[in-house]
Amino acid sequence: MLLSKLVCERMKEVPQDAKIKSHVLLVRAGFIKQVAGGIYTMTMPCQKMSLKIQKIIREEMDAEDGQEVLFPVVMPRELWEQSGRYSSIGQEMVRFKDRGDRDMLLGMTHEEAAVHLANHTVSSYQQLPMMIYQLQTKFRDEARPRGGLIRVREFTMKDAYSFHCDSADLEKYYYRMYDAYYRIFRRIGLKNFIDVKSDSGMMGGSVAHEFMLITPDGEDSIVFCNDCDYRANMEVAVSVIDRPEAEDEPMREIYTGEDKTIEEVCARLNIPASRTVKAVVYAVKGDSDELVVAFIRGDLEVNEAKLKKVLGKNVVAYDGGISEDIVCGNIGAIGLSDKIVKVFDKSLEGCKGMVTGANKPEYHIAGVNVARDFGDVTFVDVAKAAAGHRCPVCGGALRVENGIEIGNIFQLGTKYTASMNMTVNGPDGTAFNPIMGCYGIGVGRAIGSIAQESNDEYGLILPMSVAPWQVHICALRYDDDAVRSKADKLYADLRAAGVEVLFDDRNCGAGVKFADADLMGMPIRVVISPKTLAEDKVEIKLRREKTAERVDLSEAVSEICRTIEKELEALK
Repeated sequence: MLLSKLVCERMKEVPQDAKIKSHVLLVRAGFIKQVAGGIYTMTMPCQKMSLKIQKIIREEMDAEDGQEVLFPVVMPRELWEQSGRYSSIGQEMVRFKDRGDRDMLLGMTHEEAAVHLANHTVSSYQQLPMMIYQLQTKFRDEARPRGGLIRVREFTMKDAYSFHCDSADLEKYYYRMYDAYYRIFRRIGLKNFIDVKSDSGMMGGSVAHEFMLITPDGEDSIVFCNDCDYRANMEVAVSVIDRPEAEDEPMREIYTGEDKTIEEVCARLNIPASRTVKAVVYAVKGDSDELVVAFIRGDLEVNEAKLKKVLGKNVVAYDGGISEDIVCGNIGAIGLSDKIVKVFDKSLEGCKGMVTGANKPEYHIAGVNVARDFGDVTFVDVAKAAAGHRCPVCGGALRVENGIEIGNIFQLGTKYTASMNMTVNGPDGTAFNPIMGCYGIGVGRAIGSIAQESNDEYGLILPMSVAPWQVHICALRYDDDAVRSKADKLYADLRAAGVEVLFDDRNCGAGVKFADADLMGMPIRVVISPKTLAEDKVEIKLRREKTAERVDLSEAVSEICRTIEKELEALK
């Protein structure tokens, strides 16, 4: 490809709306162009990266006996009503009516379509296990798209769906896909990534893992143990929390005036936050009249993902509207209306000498013994793990790091096959619902993650396996006849050898050419100039290295091919 003809505008300036490194670099390198919030055009370099990533994914999915299909982007309401998700998913799903006044939707995931296909083509246990997958455009109307390709609304995704006779077979195949994901991410050049246990969210199911790229710019929080292999997404992370020491004492009302927050009450009473009971109010989504109060120790935070799982309902933060059943800032478990759903975190179990709201203005209750005063309640884990908490496995100290989700796998069970009445005949002729697994990778997010991890102060440093071009030729003084002749020949010879080449054939200064080469990040830079040709040589430099090597012009093609093979081999 001639750089002079490439539809790809590079920028010196940092885009004002770009907040993380990968977004900045992909925009500056001209790889992406925003059309609307969370919607981007990929220019040729980015599209070539996307296709190379898709090729690697296809190879790994085919190696695991996958059958590539293509589900529709647009689906009818009825298909999603069978699974129950048409009404349970909120505004993220785009719904519309077609010209026949039929309710339709844009696919944001394709479990329903996968079951629909399998239900009409698979009838016997002898056809199982089987896995179908696709690479397809999806649309999810994210409320807060961010980070360029990291969180978008329209995206290309690989999603795969496996069907099994029993849980043991799903478990076996699930870990085949787990291993395949590690191969995929290594092959596309990612390095600092791990898998963590995660929440299955709207996908459903009981077992799920996310693959996370560790980066300070990540929006997900990952909990690690410093002393063992325990790690989990914050949504499901468990920690051991030491109980505060306190003497048992009589329960009594105390005046706290206008002090309502944990910090204000603690300051007034000169006690640590761990000696208070925090009340966090939620409303059930879709039913503003149903309120939930989660009671937790005052020095901890509620994990909403855990709370939703405990309740089996989607909840949102209470907006503070008027309710005769609660006194905001003075809410306590003792005497709170029975109309309100109460959830008690395990951090409160066995606590004494606590302070909680009195359910009336200006007063709290001190000396609370949870076992004595809260009555017969059930304690559940709805607390966020935090740095410094103890590991549930070995007791070591936990730490929290940020990450970007680059892939996920789920054991779905029969959530979809049962709700959509998919059955197959077993060995004895009895019909049963197959058990499913689900496996996803976002292609655009993979590009963003590569950019996030592989860069320096000058621009992208792209892995050989997915770089748009393997070689970037910089012809300095291209208006010089000798440079033009040798550069054109090298370009042609490399292409004849099967090498992918971006050729900077512009008549501009060396500084501009080098800046663009660094910004775009092709793995190998080759420089031809009057100076190198005086020695009948070219200059070859790996993008990630500081120094270049002079190579005889006659050996340039073979040397470049050897370097490419070596780089690709290192990614296997």
